[in-house]
Amino acid sequence: MLGPVEREVMAQLFAAVPEEMGAVLVRSARSPNIRERHDSSAALFSGDGDLVAQAAHIPVHLGAMPDAVRVILPQAVAGDIWVLNDPYTGGTHLPDITVVESIAPSAVFAGTRGPERRRRSGALAPLGFAVVRAHHADVGGLRPGSMPPGARALEEEGVVIPPTRVAQYGVVDDAVLDDLVRGMREPEVRRADLAAQLAAAARGGERWRELCQQYGRGWIDDAVTDLLDYAERRARAALSGLRAGVYEAEDQLEGDGLTETPLPIRVRVTVQDGRLVCDFSGTAPEVAGNVNCPIAVTRSAALFVARCLMPEDVPANGGVARCVEIVAPAGCLVNARPPHAVAAGNVETSQRIADVLFLALAQAGADVPAQGQGTMNNVIFGTDRWTYYETLGGGQGAGARAPGPSGVHVGMSNTMNTPIEVLESTLPLRVLRYALRPGSGGVGRHRGGDGVVRELVALEPCELSLITERRRIAPRGLAGGADGAVGKNLVNGAPVDAKTALGLAAGAVIRLETPGGGGFGAP
Repeated sequence: MLGPVEREVMAQLFAAVPEEMGAVLVRSARSPNIRERHDSSAALFSGDGDLVAQAAHIPVHLGAMPDAVRVILPQAVAGDIWVLNDPYTGGTHLPDITVVESIAPSAVFAGTRGPERRRRSGALAPLGFAVVRAHHADVGGLRPGSMPPGARALEEEGVVIPPTRVAQYGVVDDAVLDDLVRGMREPEVRRADLAAQLAAAARGGERWRELCQQYGRGWIDDAVTDLLDYAERRARAALSGLRAGVYEAEDQLEGDGLTETPLPIRVRVTVQDGRLVCDFSGTAPEVAGNVNCPIAVTRSAALFVARCLMPEDVPANGGVARCVEIVAPAGCLVNARPPHAVAAGNVETSQRIADVLFLALAQAGADVPAQGQGTMNNVIFGTDRWTYYETLGGGQGAGARAPGPSGVHVGMSNTMNTPIEVLESTLPLRVLRYALRPGSGGVGRHRGGDGVVRELVALEPCELSLITERRRIAPRGLAGGADGAVGKNLVNGAPVDAKTALGLAAGAVIRLETPGGGGFGAP
């Protein structure tokens, strides 16, 4: 067992690897969505498929990454690289493309083929896995942006990539990559961003090999085991501070993009012995529209909530996941089955899962804030020649000790925004207004954060897709605090639905007013 100092040193060394992978990716990517907004994530896994460390990136990406490694693990061979986006076999939704590199024991071995490879390694098992997930601005489908509101089947949302080997022995097959992007809009941009992901994964493999060479493979394996067990102990200790019992909560989505019928998400959380069992029985069944959620994303939301209850110094590794169990009947909204469409499930249903879990855990004495905006406010402009995708911040809920911050990404999102200078210099769009939305946060002893106003004008005809929530059902206040304001979507001054797909003429003005956070405590 490592001592406290050794444990902290190794935890920081491990965490530095995915952070560097993320830096390589954003500095190499071509699309603003990855380069500027940092809509991407990186993580490092052991040879057994356990999460060793993750960067402080996107919660909905990171919590679902173990599923991608789990799919690859039975066929993993050192030096091979896999690409996937199928949400039912390791992905989240189609725009999120994942690269998984099986880390070879040495750089020389990575380029070695056949029998010589076996002689050099003595085994084909990888040292570990370097994983990079990035949201591509388009992967094909019915509409630019590959998130068509109301899509009914997965194939309508874009190119589906099952786990596909794109490199053997560390040698990338460019023809395979070219084939993957052929059905996407701006394939040269997609191809460039995939190249950046491959570079980021390669950096992760390089750094992991260096650690194994410096400390010895046995020491590294023991350190991983120790840190996983330590994170589990710390997680159990934190969760043991909650009141044991069974707690129920319910919230709703505002329709599936085809109808506005509310869709309930219900959870029954059992808190006992430092563990959470989250049972979603009673949640709405899977629906025709694309708010369905694959189980990997549901698990990701639950892990995000659990992590929020931990002290900051608990390592972000697979040990925490040992304390969280998900029960979700197959065929319900949060455990959808193929071929149901899931684009909005990843970005919006995940937010509501987090909301409802926080509601339940507040009853158990968890120190949680009032509800934040509970939406990513997805907005997409595009044609066959260009695509702009953005998620917008809003108000965070207030807490027991402080007001909620304004104009921030909340819950399962954690991206930056596209700088206006970049947006206007590269796309036929202009930003007319970008400001806070005063008074949208709920009042209370501590006030909820305010949403934002983002107003854009299209300079040429294009298509618009909006996938938003909290336009009718407000973010709830907590402990007597008032609800936050609902959001608004307007096109040329006229309100449009929360989930909208329409064509725009040149000069059309789109205004989004994002929700505020709930207040905490009686005013």
